[in-house]
Amino acid sequence: MAETRHFIAADQAKAPFFVGIDLGGTNIKVGTVDDLGRPLSWLSIPTEVERGAEAGARRMGEAVHEAIRQAGLKPEAIARVGLGSPGEMDIPSGMLLTPINLKGWNHVCIRDLVSDACGLPVDFENDANAAAYGEFWVGSGREFQSMALLTLGTGIGCGIIIGDLVVQGAHSHGGENGHGVIDCREDARVCSCGARGHLEAYTSALAVIRRTEELLGQGRTTSLARRIAGGEELTPKMIAEEAEQGDALSNEIIRETARYLGVGVVNLMHTIDPEAVLLGGAMTFGGSERPLGRQFLDMVRGEVRRIARPIPAQKTVIDFASLGGDAGFIGAAGVARLEYLKRSR
Repeated sequence: MAETRHFIAADQAKAPFFVGIDLGGTNIKVGTVDDLGRPLSWLSIPTEVERGAEAGARRMGEAVHEAIRQAGLKPEAIARVGLGSPGEMDIPSGMLLTPINLKGWNHVCIRDLVSDACGLPVDFENDANAAAYGEFWVGSGREFQSMALLTLGTGIGCGIIIGDLVVQGAHSHGGENGHGVIDCREDARVCSCGARGHLEAYTSALAVIRRTEELLGQGRTTSLARRIAGGEELTPKMIAEEAEQGDALSNEIIRETARYLGVGVVNLMHTIDPEAVLLGGAMTFGGSERPLGRQFLDMVRGEVRRIARPIPAQKTVIDFASLGGDAGFIGAAGVARLEYLKRSR
């Protein structure tokens, strides 16, 4: 989304203002938005996980003030800050527990560290929940009262929004549908979390690569073999490129991925019956911008129609998300806005 990002000027924006932080294992994205979810500024800094949580919080605090400055605002114009983070967490206490993507940031109250660093109140949320709220607030979900977002990437994230409620669950594990079980066999594929049969073990970028490597190991004929022999690294992007050129194995992998994903979508539909399920992330085979991505979406829809109960199969909207990489920081700001509105009542 970076190449199409548009900012509004402070004098065109609607107060109050919020800052969103999208904390990732590689980069931290920070942006300022107005009361209508329109971005005024955006910046990205490296996470530098190895320097530790306290150093990371200080740098997030500095980035918050830089985002405010770039927006043409003063810190006192900011009502609240939202922080979206990956990993296991205790959301009410603002605590990171044992985040895989943030090695060493264990049992840290990251919410309070960032609040102290920036001098502003901070609200804490799971990163997939934040992204889902961004799509619900100003993205592809803005026309719906309930929706779920599946983010397809190295892993599978999920966020569920019902009304203005972000589903966190009793133990901060609400919406962890990437770890929903779609295969109960004892020899089911192993997920990155170590358990077997999870949706992520079949549909994440790592899973797609592993499944492809297995077929290559069987000696299957494919144009992928030539590129790999030439020194290229096997990636979902390469698989998509060869599928577009008619490679049978690559298209088989994409069809299977759509089928597995359809099962995960149906499990969501049968649990919460949302108006829409959106697909986002980097692993959508080009998304709405490429014919292959649109074919992938149609395959997912076809599997849903095949196995879902008739009424949700007919009525649930399944589509691509639209905010791209901006969903995280916009949604984190939106979560902060929710808390601001709650406290203002």
